[in-house]
Amino acid sequence: DGPDTYGRLNADVYDEWHADLDPTDAVHRLADLIDQGPAGPVLELAVGTGRVTIPLAARGVDLRGIDASEEMVQRLRAKPGGATIPVTIGDMVDVDPGTDDDFAMIFVVFTTFFFLMSQEDQVRCFANVARRLLPGGRFVLECLVPDLARYQRQQSVDAHRVDLDHVRLVAVRHDPVEQRFAGQHILITNDGIRLAPVAMRYAWPSELDLMARLAGLERRHRWGGWRHEPYLGTGTHVTVYEKPARPAS
Repeated sequence: DGPDTYGRLNADVYDEWHADLDPTDAVHRLADLIDQGPAGPVLELAVGTGRVTIPLAARGVDLRGIDASEEMVQRLRAKPGGATIPVTIGDMVDVDPGTDDDFAMIFVVFTTFFFLMSQEDQVRCFANVARRLLPGGRFVLECLVPDLARYQRQQSVDAHRVDLDHVRLVAVRHDPVEQRFAGQHILITNDGIRLAPVAMRYAWPSELDLMARLAGLERRHRWGGWRHEPYLGTGTHVTVYEKPARPAS
């Protein structure tokens, strides 16, 4: 399906099912990085329902957004402060916010970069990000490091919630050749079954570094989380790439 599929099938349950994700640390760190970089607007790829977008914009950041799903963006616009944030409906691979602006920072959080389902699209996204960054501007990604040991026969089923009146499972199949996950969030209640699909093409941190180099970006930081935790090769990583400043004339 197209890049809008996830939002179309998940928008109405997204905030409820991800209520445990506190954006505070991400917002603080992104704000710090913005203060340390060149002056200019900031662009978020895959803004979704505004989990990070809205609190960051509330700090006075000149923030724009791109998302493929009108349904997700409608949720953002319905929240306090969300209606004032300019969001373009489009594929994040194009990094096209509908203006000619260049950006001090472009970021994508919560592993959403992996929703680009081919290496070609991921490489193209890096190149388009680099094209739209100001000299000294940063590209910030938050991504999971795949834990392939959890898969038996290239599949897994995990119980995320087990309550008196409902069960929420996540079932995933892994394609090690294409580096892809195809999964379903499954909500089982007395009223029936609700499915919310998700698909990803993961990339290892070293692969992301090579994409950045091909785009002319340089890695500046890699942390194990938004609090500057050491990166140990597992869990989540937050990586900051930078577009080199133009040489002095």
